[in-house]
Amino acid sequence: MRLQKFMSRAGIASRRKSEELIQQGRVTVNGQVITRLGTKINPDTDTVKVDGEPITQEESNVYIMLNKPKDYITSKDDPQGRKTVMDLIQVKERVYPVGRLDYDSRGLVLLTNDGELANRLMHPKYNIPKTYMVKVDKLPLQDKLDNLVNGIYLEEGLCKADHVEILDTKNNILKIILSEGRKRQIRRMLASLGIEVKDLKRDSLGTLTLKDLSEGNYRKLTKDEIDNIKKLAGLTDN
Repeated sequence: MRLQKFMSRAGIASRRKSEELIQQGRVTVNGQVITRLGTKINPDTDTVKVDGEPITQEESNVYIMLNKPKDYITSKDDPQGRKTVMDLIQVKERVYPVGRLDYDSRGLVLLTNDGELANRLMHPKYNIPKTYMVKVDKLPLQDKLDNLVNGIYLEEGLCKADHVEILDTKNNILKIILSEGRKRQIRRMLASLGIEVKDLKRDSLGTLTLKDLSEGNYRKLTKDEIDNIKKLAGLTDN
């Protein structure tokens, strides 16, 4: 088995993040530092360590939905000492957040130790839709809404929304659906049109929705929710 696949299945990180850990020289196999991607190991006989801590074969998978409040980092830790989403959950398994939700944004965050699913959900190839409710300082005209869908050039290139609609004219609420996941994408796209985001909440991720989960709380996904999100990502249980 490839080393990064073993690490993701063991719940260390997504496969992409596991590759970064390998390239940073933080992973050893039988006491030898490994930096070459694609290195193969025998999970039954080889000893793999990350930062000196041994990892075991895959833990039972766990899937957690969190309704993140503002002012939390979507990460396992933060060098600046800010609060992270890990401060909001208590589970025995090692889980990590899938993707990111900005510090000043709130809403649905999925945490899991299923590295294969995490990788699929974050990879742009699979076009996993995410729905956001966005309160703005003023409602854009239709031509500006069209610009968001047709595409706006930001510093990294053309960025598009899949769908944009005005949801609430009284409170200036937009519904925006993205399958891309650029850093602060919605805020930057709207800023390029002269529109300021006052509040941003992720309401769904693929087939997962917050429903009645209150802010700051979390719960494990149901079997149906797990099956549906895996199906969307092109995965099965076997």
